[in-house]
This record gives sequence, structure tokens and C-alpha cells, in this order.
Amino acid sequence: MAEIIQKDGTWGFDGDAVRIVPGRDKGVGLLRQSLGEVVVPLRAIAGISFEPGRKAGRLRLRLRDGACPLLQVTGGRLPESSDPYRLAVESDRSGVAEYFVDEVRNALLLEQVESGPVEAYLLPGPAVPITVAAGDGTVAFDGDRVGLDWNWTTEEAKSSGGPREFRVADLRGVEWSPSKGLDNGWIRFTLAGAPPAPAPKYDPYTVELFGFRKDPLMALVAAAVAVRMPHPAAVPEPVPAAAAAAAAAAAPELAAGAPEPSGPEDHDALLRRLRELGDLHQSGILTADEFTAAKQAVLRRF
Repeated sequence: MAEIIQKDGTWGFDGDAVRIVPGRDKGVGLLRQSLGEVVVPLRAIAGISFEPGRKAGRLRLRLRDGACPLLQVTGGRLPESSDPYRLAVESDRSGVAEYFVDEVRNALLLEQVESGPVEAYLLPGPAVPITVAAGDGTVAFDGDRVGLDWNWTTEEAKSSGGPREFRVADLRGVEWSPSKGLDNGWIRFTLAGAPPAPAPKYDPYTVELFGFRKDPLMALVAAAVAVRMPHPAAVPEPVPAAAAAAAAAAAPELAAGAPEPSGPEDHDALLRRLRELGDLHQSGILTADEFTAAKQAVLRRF
């Protein structure tokens, strides 16, 4: 087993996975400390490198695109101190770091691990339940439901509606963006079928971040939610013929070239059609775009 122990943390490799344990040095970011131990399976690794420096070097683990939910939602925007896949190495331990790199690289070659993107998460994401208070609100997630609550810094247009709660199944997406310069960051939850969101400070499904110490922890929440949603690169399963027929029956306005009726329709029938469309969307038969298009077609008939 290869192992390197530093104040920044400890990395171990047993041939099957790299085990990463954050250190307690002041340079270790709050996100890394809160995330705790990370086990990266060999098949999730795209590469590894050691960058020597005059005072300290950097050991970096590069994961395959789409393998880690945290990297997926942060998109390379994590601060250096928050990146769990880098390790500061003291100059007198550079030889150990180079040996560690050789061991991992040899295993990748022997196992013929591909370095390309994946269509499913290979890491489990942060543990739940998780609760983070930062910026103008608090986000709590238990693995199924997301709860948003507000504080005294929240704009009244957002807080007047009170706390929000919704399920992962109701989401179309989750985004995290860090504060940069004078621009605030955010964690935004987008519900399926929702209209375009307003600015983060007014959006009741977005927590605005002001650039303080706990901001990166919201990335952990975003990752915990994202790993329980369909993978962005996953190939959607084909819709069974029976389901497609049911969708067409409930939403004939989706059919190519389907003419709209010239006369007025019964409002109760149109309301039933909207409920049917909602059921089809919730069950996954209709995509968000199909649901929106069909709903607009029905609303035009009122």
C-alpha cells in the first residue's frame, strides 16, 4: 500500500481506490473538513500528477468527467483550499509523492481504466442529512426533501412567502456559483416546469451567498442533491409504446402539425387536460420541454 501523510491530509492507495483524509492544518478549507474522508475508486480516476515547488509541491488527482457530483456542480470553481483532490506536499516528501503517483499510474495501466467521461456518478457524494446556513438563508436536505429558510438579510420579496420545501423528484436542476469580486454567489434549485427564475436576491428557490467563510459548504448541499438526480450525461431510456400512446392521448397538441380546434372548448375539460399533463410530467413520461409546450397549447384554448 502506498501512503503519504502531510499536515494538509493523508492519501492512501491500496490498488483499488485512493483514500483521502483531510488534515487539520489551518490551510485546509472548511469544505474539505466537513466533507471528511473520500474514497475514490480506481475506475473514477483519469490521472494523477505531482507538481514540485521550491517550498511545497502539489499532488493532484484528476477524476473522469461526471464521476464526482461535487466536481459536477462546482465546475472547477472551488477555491484551492476547498479542493479535496489536491494535497500540499512538503519539499522533503517529494520522493514519496512521486512514488505514490507511479503506483496509481501503474494500476491505471494494468486495469486499463479509461480516462473519458462517464454517464453515472462513481462517488456517492456528501453524507445526508446535511444543513448549511450561509448568505441569506439556510438549506436542509435529508436525502429526499429540500427545505429553505430565510434570515434577516433576505429581501422581503423572497421571505414574505415563508420557508420553502420540495422533493428531489420535483427538481429539474441545482446550481452552485461562488462569489467573485463584487458579484454574489448562489445555490439555486430549479423546479420542473417553473418559469425563468428572477435574480438570486428575489428568487424564493435560491439562497444568495455573500462571499463569507461558509459559502463553499453550500456546494456540498448541491452535490448531495445532484447525486440523487439523473446524471447530466445519462442516456434517457426510450419511452415504451404504451406510455407514448398515453401521452399522445392526453396531449394531442404535441403531435406534429396537430391543428388547434376552431371553436371554444369546455373549461372543465381543459382543466382535466392540465391535470393529466401534470401527472404525465411527474411520472417522467413527458420531459420538462414537452410539458411546457403542451401546457401552453392548452392554456391558449381558454
